[in-house]
Amino acid sequence: MKKTCYITTPIYYSSGIVHIGNSYTTIVCDAFARFKRFKGVDTFYLTGMDEHGQKIEEAALKNNKSPQEFVDGIAQYTKELWKKLNITNDDFIQTSELRHTEVVQEMFEKLIEKGDIYLGKYEGDYCVSCESFFTKTQIVKEGCCPDCDKPLRKVQEEGYFLKLKKYEKQLLDFIKENPDFIQPESRKNEVVSFIEQGLEDLCVSRTSFKWGIPVKSNPKHVVYVWVDALSNYITALGYNTKNDELFKKFWLNGDEVYHVVGKDILRFHAVYWPIILMALEIPVRFKLLAHGWVLMRAGKMSKSKGNVIYPLDIVERYGLDALRFFLIKEMPLGNDAIFSYDRFIEVFNNSLVNDLGNLLSRTTAMINKYFDGKLTKPLKKYFDFDKSVEEVVNNTIKVYQDTFDKFHFQAGLNEIWAMISRANKYIDETLPWVLAKDENKKQELNSVLYTLYEVLRLVGLMIYPVTPDTAIKIFEQLNIPEKNRVFENLKYWISENASVSKESLMLFKRLDVEAELKFQEEKNNESLKEELNLPEISIEDFNKIDLRVGKVVECNLVKDSSNLLLFKISLDEKIYQIVSGIAKYYNPNELVNKNIVFVKNLKPCKIKGILSEGMILTATDGKVFEILELKKVENGKVS
Repeated sequence: MKKTCYITTPIYYSSGIVHIGNSYTTIVCDAFARFKRFKGVDTFYLTGMDEHGQKIEEAALKNNKSPQEFVDGIAQYTKELWKKLNITNDDFIQTSELRHTEVVQEMFEKLIEKGDIYLGKYEGDYCVSCESFFTKTQIVKEGCCPDCDKPLRKVQEEGYFLKLKKYEKQLLDFIKENPDFIQPESRKNEVVSFIEQGLEDLCVSRTSFKWGIPVKSNPKHVVYVWVDALSNYITALGYNTKNDELFKKFWLNGDEVYHVVGKDILRFHAVYWPIILMALEIPVRFKLLAHGWVLMRAGKMSKSKGNVIYPLDIVERYGLDALRFFLIKEMPLGNDAIFSYDRFIEVFNNSLVNDLGNLLSRTTAMINKYFDGKLTKPLKKYFDFDKSVEEVVNNTIKVYQDTFDKFHFQAGLNEIWAMISRANKYIDETLPWVLAKDENKKQELNSVLYTLYEVLRLVGLMIYPVTPDTAIKIFEQLNIPEKNRVFENLKYWISENASVSKESLMLFKRLDVEAELKFQEEKNNESLKEELNLPEISIEDFNKIDLRVGKVVECNLVKDSSNLLLFKISLDEKIYQIVSGIAKYYNPNELVNKNIVFVKNLKPCKIKGILSEGMILTATDGKVFEILELKKVENGKVS
């Protein structure tokens, strides 16, 4: 019977467009899922959206939408983004789905019946943004959330409480008996310290808003967001339903279960979630992997600082695999990582262009030139250097499997690139262009190129989980059929016949460092402009501008663009089509049915081949970016 693996991202909060930090978690989990499938492990990969809470309710109201419409729009946008990032998740759960809400209600009732959840009263400081209560000892700056620094609200209301204190010793014993439960070690120590300070019973319901899962026996209460959200890991598998085959297969009887989360939500997953499982008498099967943040040099990414990086910006200019490779290689588990374009370009040019790209192009060019694209398996190894290469390759295969199995992708990739460097050095040691001049050295030359071919074949197999498109290009260049792109072939010198494509292939094109940094600087400066210093105009000039109010009937992201939205605006029974570069600031679904101001008489032009018939008016103070919207006027002239 196949071994199983269940891997999950945290479910992301439905508050806006996904940035590079969220994308890192999803990409690294995708690499792990791909690696497990490559090994032949039956793997299930879950991601999704956390959709309830006061923050969502208020955001939906602000956008003139029902909460369900609001979260469905963000979920759809996120699903499309994951497709563009080549994510191979098996399921995508929304916490507003019936398959989730109905099970959470039953779980809550079970805990009430057991006495592990009880009704009481709560008074304390609450952060809407984090959906969290904080005790006086947790608050560092008076009146501000210790996690996000936003204002806290004083909340006093009736609430249900989960008995955390009851399970305090059981949880500490579990962590002690399972030393790899929380990784890395530093995060485990944080959790143990937090528990040893003493747990307080947790408020797990609210009455001050309605957008949540109603408590079945007391519907004026909605289930507190963390109990709701955390339960997705088992509701998605069909826990407590007739269709619970996945739950039995991947949780109860599964071999490996991993939750991958950011360090900011460590406490919820390391303390609250296992206690909920213990109270429900469900085995705690998972290992918790907590990673750091993707930071800018100025600190955390922030819209107000104008330093938020969106994944499609990078993909559009540099390619998807360059993004996947950089994030996974530069971010070891547990540590924060700095994203900067100068470092990104350095890694791109050195690792992808110089090391891997050059090895492939040099090797295939020589095989075509000297052997018309076809090699035979050598009868023996001819050079002293061959033993050194073989040792490096065999060690790399071993380290690769061990590190990728433990989520230590950076260490594995570093080992693969050391093997690539050894192969490039091997070319300089054996001098194949010199061997080619001596007809008596034909077998030696064949052996050298076969060795390089084998290294590249193994590189393709090993990097597939991280950079799948690049791996496929390597396989195609080396004429390796799909049936041979398997884990069992992760062995050295096994190809009976080796051939390469006649068509040359450039994996990655070298970037001009100065030009790229200038482009990014100008792009950043443009986004941070607070005002335009334009010359004065007369009233006659102003009167030439035909400003109108129209209703957005449709809005979509322009294909192959991370910046452009395509609007369709209704005015006087006519539809105007406008392309606008504001995709970074708005989810397109949020804009439908808004009454916005646009320039009607702007000369039409084509943007990315799409006809644009006007310009949408926006405003910014350098921190906030907003479309000009009218609440009452649906169609009309602005004067």
